Amino acid sequence: MNARETTLSVIRTLWPWGLFVAVTALWTFGRISDDFTFGLRAGENLQGFLVEMALVLPPMFLLVGLFEVWVPRELVERHVGRRAGAAAIPWMVLLATVQAGPLYAAFPVAASLWRRGCAPRNVFIYLGAFSAMKIPMLTFEVAFLGWRFSLSRTLITLPVFIVASLVMEKLLPNDFVLPMAQDAPRAKQGIP
Repeated sequence: MNARETTLSVIRTLWPWGLFVAVTALWTFGRISDDFTFGLRAGENLQGFLVEMALVLPPMFLLVGLFEVWVPRELVERHVGRRAGAAAIPWMVLLATVQAGPLYAAFPVAASLWRRGCAPRNVFIYLGAFSAMKIPMLTFEVAFLGWRFSLSRTLITLPVFIVASLVMEKLLPNDFVLPMAQDAPRAKQGIP
């Protein structure tokens, strides 16, 4: 590795920590001087996001770990795999709509589904439905905008997600493997 690649690697590794230090410094400066409200807001936002992530991600990772241990790969492949066909769409929409939380909580589940043999189109349908059709979000939408709007928006967005997921799957090469999501051979890891 040459010097430029080494420098870029170090920057990629350290930039989140640099951002954290910068926001913390702004927050500290805002606490010291009363006229620097930008620093206070930045620090409060960082604190809010860190608390939210600390409350959402550990239970999500725990559930994903339990899913990977308890649910056999063959079951996932049979119901939502490449050969599942259109019958997999209701399963993915149901899985997405009953979950709650921010969108970043859906990515560990999507990676786990991919590792367990879920078809890429179904992973994309899951992510689309999670982003726009969660039951907690739909209840707020119905309360503020009415059930007609919510129903019409859902009936428009679901086919869009399905078509977009089919197109995205066609754009992926057949031998595409999700980086850092492939199953390592168990024999090499020393796991029976």
